[in-house]
Amino acid sequence: MTIPSPSMLHYRGGRNMIDRSAYPSVDEFYRDLGQVYKQAIRGFYAAGCRYLQLDDCSFAYLCDPAQREMLARRSDDPDKQAKIYADMINAALTGRPRDLIVTTHVCRGNFRSTFIASGDYQPIADLLFNEVNVDGYFLEWDTDRAGGFEPLRFLPKGKTVVLGLITTKTGSIENKDFIKSRIEEASKYAPLDQLCLSPQCGFASTEEGNVLAEDEQWAKLRLVTELADEVWGR
Repeated sequence: MTIPSPSMLHYRGGRNMIDRSAYPSVDEFYRDLGQVYKQAIRGFYAAGCRYLQLDDCSFAYLCDPAQREMLARRSDDPDKQAKIYADMINAALTGRPRDLIVTTHVCRGNFRSTFIASGDYQPIADLLFNEVNVDGYFLEWDTDRAGGFEPLRFLPKGKTVVLGLITTKTGSIENKDFIKSRIEEASKYAPLDQLCLSPQCGFASTEEGNVLAEDEQWAKLRLVTELADEVWGR
């Protein structure tokens, strides 16, 4: 199951989207949101879910100077917001069953092959990898907008990063040798056995889809599986 991360219920609208009569203090909203998500996650587990992905744009946005400026203009402190979101996610995951795997996809925007956030992961990497209690991270590195792989040095043992090196924004097929070189570069900062490969995002984040055809989508998925076999083996 994939659901929006709790942070997304705050990030886009901020304080102005929260009823002040219900929540005079935004801290109460954060607290309740974490607890509501905790109940929802228990419900998914009871229904049979054993893999849950939290789609989260906020951490990527917090790497972008323009987005950070927007937060500051509306009186949210960009230096504090990542920790607030991390605590909310952790509250939602408190007491989760040991056989429930939870990951997060840090999305940079994918509407009709466009993007929103730029900037490398450096500002949030340590907190994201070491203070957000998920098992794995889907991160987008399909363009140089995401910077280098240096933030992977913060990845602790026992967690996995999925390298989003195959773009879903165009139909052009990536060169295998180039992608292998990128994986090798990433492995300088985190062990290869803690890395995986995937497309950078979904092929259709909204009903409008992206600018590529169905056969191009299948070709990219074949490329991912072929590369995974060649780099990591079966």
